[in-house]
Amino acid sequence: MSTYHLQVVSLDGPEFEGEVQKILLRTIDGDVEILARHTDFCTAIGMGTAKVTMADGTDKKAACIGGMLSVMNGEVRVLPTTWEWAEDIDVERAKAAKARAEERLKDQMLDKEARVRAEAKLYRALVRLGSSGQDPNNLN
Repeated sequence: MSTYHLQVVSLDGPEFEGEVQKILLRTIDGDVEILARHTDFCTAIGMGTAKVTMADGTDKKAACIGGMLSVMNGEVRVLPTTWEWAEDIDVERAKAAKARAEERLKDQMLDKEARVRAEAKLYRALVRLGSSGQDPNNLN
C-alpha cells in the first residue's frame, strides 16, 4: 500500500512525524480515513479514537480530542487539542474521571452549563478508556 507523510502536532508539541499508510479519525461530520493521494481537505476534529496504520502495516491507536485535520498537496497534518497514544493513557486516571463525571451527572440540581461540562468530561474519559483498549462499559 502507498504511504504518505503524516504530521501530528498537539498543544503539547510534536506527537508524530513519519510515513504512514492511512489514518482514521473522528471529525465533526463523522469518521474520515485518509489514504495516500487524498484530495485536499480541511475539517474540524471531533472526539474519538484515531487509528494510524504505519508504513510497515502495524496499527497504533490514540485518543484524539478536538482540533483540525488538513490535507494539502499530499501533506497530512493533524492538529489536535489532545492526542494521547494508547500506551501513554493513564487508565486509572481515566477510570476516576469517568466515575467523577457519572457521579456529577446524578445531581438533579445541575444547571444546563454544568451538565454539558460533566457530559463532555464523561465522553473524554470514555474516549481515553476505549482508545487504551479498555471496555468503558465493563471496567471491573
